[in-house]
Amino acid sequence: MIGKKNIVFGFLFLTLTAGLGPYMVLMYQDTESGSYIDSSTKKQQNVGRLQELKTNDFEEDLEELPVDSIAKANTDGVLSINQLNNAEFAIDHIKGGPHAHGNLEALLNIVVGVVLCFIAAAPLLKNIVSWMFIIGTLMHSGLLFLERVFQLEWATALLGTGIGPVLLLAGLFLMGILALIGFENRFAND
Repeated sequence: MIGKKNIVFGFLFLTLTAGLGPYMVLMYQDTESGSYIDSSTKKQQNVGRLQELKTNDFEEDLEELPVDSIAKANTDGVLSINQLNNAEFAIDHIKGGPHAHGNLEALLNIVVGVVLCFIAAAPLLKNIVSWMFIIGTLMHSGLLFLERVFQLEWATALLGTGIGPVLLLAGLFLMGILALIGFENRFAND
């Protein structure tokens, strides 16, 4: 059964990429300086102070606040928003890349594996399509995983070649052709 390797690979790869979810949750819970929680707290304090000043017509203790104090409060607010954005970027960088793409490509391998079991085509063609999906997944979301989670520079260089997405798109195209010419409908009674 040629599609079996895609099904097994898909479930194992899905386990790996889905495991990034708890890792990202831990990143949200980190309390060190510059972390998401620290940055969120600072942003809330600094922007809250600006909102309070605006509500009070930039008066504090019933006295008009000097312009330089307003400018400093505004700078603190802007910088704290920027710090929060930087803290969120690290999490979004994983979420939008290896986590999302990896989950999708793992499920795609599972579906392709199941469909390959029902296609009557030359074993060589089926094996080519099968390996295109496995190698394409490893060369795309697998390299994204290495680049963004482990910060490996060489993975960035390989990602730049675009071979992973090209293999996946070519695999989808060939899978469509194989399904058109060789799909066996074993479930319907004609």
